[in-house]
Amino acid sequence: MKTRINIFLYILALGLMTACSKDDDPGNVDNIPGLGGDTWTPGPIDIWIRDSLTTPYNISAKYKWDQGELDFNRTLTPPKEEKIIPVMSAVKKVWINNYVAEAGELFMKQNCPKFFVLIGSGSYNSDGTVTIGTAEGGRRIVLYVMNDFRVKGMPGYVPFDSLNVKEMFHTIQHEFGHILQQKVLYNPDFKRITVGRYTSNWNNVSNTEANQDGFVTAYAMSAPDEDFVEMIAFMLTEGKRGFDALVDNISGTSPNGTTAAQAKDKLRQKETMIVNYYKDTWNINFYNLQARTRATIETMIR
Repeated sequence: MKTRINIFLYILALGLMTACSKDDDPGNVDNIPGLGGDTWTPGPIDIWIRDSLTTPYNISAKYKWDQGELDFNRTLTPPKEEKIIPVMSAVKKVWINNYVAEAGELFMKQNCPKFFVLIGSGSYNSDGTVTIGTAEGGRRIVLYVMNDFRVKGMPGYVPFDSLNVKEMFHTIQHEFGHILQQKVLYNPDFKRITVGRYTSNWNNVSNTEANQDGFVTAYAMSAPDEDFVEMIAFMLTEGKRGFDALVDNISGTSPNGTTAAQAKDKLRQKETMIVNYYKDTWNINFYNLQARTRATIETMIR
């Protein structure tokens, strides 16, 4: 038995020596991400991120591809490098600069997420929906669909409220709204305005039907927290005129029996609670922020 064990150990050792001979070339390991090969000389994009986001607000933006930052079961596309500066510059103008103008730099430094992950395509879900942004723990935002982003002056731009432009800004405002409401919860009475109308099947409801039940978008029907931040995002992105138009144009009765008058009243109640939340919790005049934000967006889409 001892002889057999010794022979086995000898064969095993010989096999290991053969498999791991120091003469073998393991290949170029310098390019394996995470093993020291993913460094690069800072270029114009890195310098812009440093000077515009990192130095003033301690925000970093990761645009180099790293699957470890994402779900492994999704097929995603890296962002085009020529999109990075235009997108993040627009985000800074629409989101950061206007919040700073109304709430001050300290507010943004204390509350803004510190890490952006940038993805070229959308993240497609099994239910047919597409995720275009996520926020995690008040620190990290993932922005998708960057490769479709175009503002005035960029190739392929279509003027007047280009959908891909507004979706990007809507996503930022939505995710930042989550960060704020996760830090300080809104008045729980908000959840009672359209109680009984929240549904996991929101993706089977049109925006028009959602409006008829007192929601600003169909996605707002998915949960009270989503309802709250969808109100913020829509009101800031569309401006007061856009929000008023949505409310005023509601007609008919919803499939759930909500009349147009009731739906309008519910949306106005939600508007009031958003405005009060910003004033009472963050000392921000929401209507001023709304006017600034929409005016900035219009300079990019008209």
